[in-house]
Amino acid sequence: MTLREELRRRQFWRALLAEMLGSLVFVSAMLGSTVPGPGAVAQGPIYPALAGGLVTVSLGYCFGDISGAQVNPAVTLAFLATRRLDLLRAGAYVLGQCVGATLAAGILYLALPFKSAAECYVNKVSSEGNAGQAVGMEALATFQLVFTIFSVEEQRRREGAEPGNLAIGFSVVAGVLTAGRFSGGSMNPARSLGPAIITGVWEHHWVYWIGPVLGAVLAGVSHEFFFAASASRHKLVACLTCKDIEMVETASVSRSSLSTVTQTAMRAKQANKQEHN
Repeated sequence: MTLREELRRRQFWRALLAEMLGSLVFVSAMLGSTVPGPGAVAQGPIYPALAGGLVTVSLGYCFGDISGAQVNPAVTLAFLATRRLDLLRAGAYVLGQCVGATLAAGILYLALPFKSAAECYVNKVSSEGNAGQAVGMEALATFQLVFTIFSVEEQRRREGAEPGNLAIGFSVVAGVLTAGRFSGGSMNPARSLGPAIITGVWEHHWVYWIGPVLGAVLAGVSHEFFFAASASRHKLVACLTCKDIEMVETASVSRSSLSTVTQTAMRAKQANKQEHN
């Protein structure tokens, strides 16, 4: 499909809007749960963890069939790295996610009675650690989240009706609780970017891109090419050489030769073309 054809499709713009709105809702929930309680007492990571997990489950049902409800640039880049998503759609998703996150941070910033409370929005490296440790914790937390997402997606492809949203929500809760004390438990570059743009606090902001993206890509690649049912050396080579991965997956799962699957696919394409004509 050409660029012009993709941009003319209604489904493309629906998916982009879903990612933008989903990110707005997700970041709003995360930021709202970090606002200090009475007496300016910090809430700790438990409230953001629960808010993130619950809203992730909800968004999966709202936008899962439209865009996949990724609402996270790290997840989107993991799908791009494993060729589950094309470059145009991945770039559009990341842009929509960042815009939605920025709108969420701006709306809550305007709604706060005291602007100084917005300082709790920005993810910060713990004073007891350093930026390197924060990168490691963000990568580890994001790895387990994205590995869960890929596992759920594989079960959906095989079983169809498997929801999996609850497992992803639990994974978000676990990630925030794991990395919360060290780095804030972002696992989402857009969630960190939005508040940074609104408040102007950019200290160690690179941590929240490198850590999550590194963990997400490692999780996606390790699942797709080592742990998935269709994982094989041929699939990895097909990804690296930009060949058709779907044919290799079909051959791996059905235990047929790649040439047989390729011939079958070509016959199906010719039959569809003749019917269309």
